[in-house]
This record gives sequence, structure tokens and C-alpha cells, in this order.
Amino acid sequence: MPTEDLLTAWTALLHRCGATDDPDPYGRELLRRWSAPDRRYHTTEHLRAVLRHVDELAGHAADPDTVRLAAWFHDAVYRPDRTENEERSAALAVRALTAAGLPAGRVAEVERLVLLTVAHDPAPGDRDGEVLCDADLAVLGGAPEAYAAYATAVREEYAFVPEPDFRTGRAAVLRHLLALPALYRTPAAHGRLAAAARTNLAAELRALED
Repeated sequence: MPTEDLLTAWTALLHRCGATDDPDPYGRELLRRWSAPDRRYHTTEHLRAVLRHVDELAGHAADPDTVRLAAWFHDAVYRPDRTENEERSAALAVRALTAAGLPAGRVAEVERLVLLTVAHDPAPGDRDGEVLCDADLAVLGGAPEAYAAYATAVREEYAFVPEPDFRTGRAAVLRHLLALPALYRTPAAHGRLAAAARTNLAAELRALED
């Protein structure tokens, strides 16, 4: 799918955030990562969806543009056969945004937000963290057919993992999500998505355990 709309949005975002270097090369490198051929779920479509949800929830955020920056980087490094993808993505954000000339305080906040996507459990009152995590998890509250497509794409990204091992690992992820104090922290996302998300997660968990 064409990504020029994303590159245009990236360029405008970097200029608003105080970039002193040309944003274009950084945006193209990010889109190259998001477009890697082995990705099935963590693609430019996921990036586009997360950015759309951030826009929808922007009224809850303290600094919506910093959340948008974190959305761009939150899965920029994604290798299913490796751990610490979020940590590597956060480190990439620090390198790229520092090189682009963004203020150090904003870079540090982007780093912090990206790291929140390890557990999706922002502290109470962390409005920017709440928006990013809710946007990233919005897919869980989709219609059953959309959720099924998401689950299938995740399985395809882990095609190298034997079925019994995948079921065990995936079930652990689902149990973690279901055990969170709340799946969604912003009032808008909670009201719109929480009930469907719990239904979807519980149904997938039952199927994995059968």
C-alpha cells in the first residue's frame, strides 16, 4: 500500500516538534522498517491504525505530538525471533530524533512512552502513556472478524515457532492482557472497546487451550 501519506504526516510532525534536520530520510528509514516483507501484523497498516487512534484520543493526551512520535517508533524494530524489541525501538527513537535535532526532553519522553508498550500498563494519570497504550491495543476491541484477522497475522509472524510452543506463549500474552487492571485507560477507548476486547481475548484463549 502507498505510504506517501505517512511520509507527509511524519514530515509535518517533525517540523512541529522542532526538527532542525530534514525529516525525510528519517521517515523513509522508518517506513522501510515498517514495510519489511516478513511482517504480517506489525506493518505500515498497524502504524497507520495506531496513529489514527492517537488522533481520536488526542484530547486526552498532555502532548499529542509526542505520543504520535512514540507511535512511529513503538514497533520500528520488530523481530519475532528476538527479545527486547521495544527496548531496541526506544533506542532507535533516541538516535534518530536526536540526530533530527529534537529537544532532549521530548526525545526522552518518546523513549519512555515506547518502553511502556512492553507491558501496556501506564501509571494512573500518565495521560500520554494511556493514549499510546490504548491506541496500540485498539485492535483487540475490533469486530470478531477483524480480531480473527489480527490473530492470524500474529501467528504468521511467528510461523517459525512450533504450534505447541506458540499456543503456550500466546496464551501467556492473552492472560497478561486479561489480568491488567483495565485494558483501556482513556474514557473514550474504555467505553468503546473494552467489552469487545475482553470477549475477543477470552475466545482466543479458549481456542488455544482446547
